[in-house]
Amino acid sequence: MLSSGFTAAPVSKYLFFSIIVSSIAVSITDIKYLFHIQLVPHFSHYKQYWRLLLWQSCYNNSTELLFGVMTLYHLRIIERLWGSRKFASFLLTTLPPVLLVPPFVLAILRPLTFSTFNLLPAGPTPIIFAILAQYHATIPTVYQYRILISPSPTDALTFSDKSLVYLLAAQLALSSLPGSVLSAVVGWFIGTAWRGDVGPEIWTNWRIPSWVTGQKQERGENFEELRRRLEGDGGAGSAVDGTEGEVRRRGFGTGILDQFRGAS
Repeated sequence: MLSSGFTAAPVSKYLFFSIIVSSIAVSITDIKYLFHIQLVPHFSHYKQYWRLLLWQSCYNNSTELLFGVMTLYHLRIIERLWGSRKFASFLLTTLPPVLLVPPFVLAILRPLTFSTFNLLPAGPTPIIFAILAQYHATIPTVYQYRILISPSPTDALTFSDKSLVYLLAAQLALSSLPGSVLSAVVGWFIGTAWRGDVGPEIWTNWRIPSWVTGQKQERGENFEELRRRLEGDGGAGSAVDGTEGEVRRRGFGTGILDQFRGAS
């Protein structure tokens, strides 16, 4: 049974609330125009390359914010499965490509599509879809159900317990066409490449220090402590079983002697 809220998922909790707070703050201060990317004129005329560092720090409209944080909330299961240390390491190692690759792909597509692709909407859609790629590959389907669309039993749509997550992500990808689709596709491929060990070995094997996520002990020490506890419980259980067996044996023998002694 899944735990409610952000139990055992502190990194997801921080990311969830930071997106909400930053999006609201940007909207209140009326500086939303500083966070999206347009190749023309932001890069070609104004040379505003600092946008490469800021464009995924918030969402610019409530629809994208709603579906983004709802999708991220369902993806917190990945942190519970991996642990906070591995999940935070994944976010940090994939951050450079999810920041830089979408604008690079956009620059390639712009002349090929007659300037149709010129804008990337603000928001961490690429990193969310990179996490979604791990969810797709890691989390199994628990059950499926069918929804009839006509009186015929053969005309039905099949869904699973994971369909809601995919529907939320699809709505996020379609919220600001065509740039949002580009962000989603690039994020998915970056997540898939990370999982498939495509790229330098340090990209997938590097881990942040354990103290960053509040882990005071290494895994080996935890296992050693668990082994000692189990051995202690086993020894105590054996001692109890031995004592009970001795009491039973002495009780049976004492009963026989009492019979010969004529005890009532």
